[in-house]
Amino acid sequence: MRTGYDFSKGKRGAAIPLRGKTRISIFIDDAVLEEFRARAEKAGTGYQTMMNDALRTHLAETDRVVTEKALRQILRQEMPEYLKGLKGRSGGRAKPRR
Repeated sequence: MRTGYDFSKGKRGAAIPLRGKTRISIFIDDAVLEEFRARAEKAGTGYQTMMNDALRTHLAETDRVVTEKALRQILRQEMPEYLKGLKGRSGGRAKPRR
């Protein structure tokens, strides 16, 4: 072994970088983490892998195009609450714009 080493060109981080994955620090509710760990142990897989799969599935399901039918349904559900909020603020009905 040498008495001195030159680390001036060294880079901080993992010795072997993983491709396609990034190490992050994240806060997860204790109950959520416990549930993932329990399910992962039961399934015989890693809980981080299971969490990654759950996030990937969620993203795939929510990446749908909003259709006219879906938009109309959302508006029917949301507009009454929105108009109720306007009515409460102005003291009367919302006036139409000209």
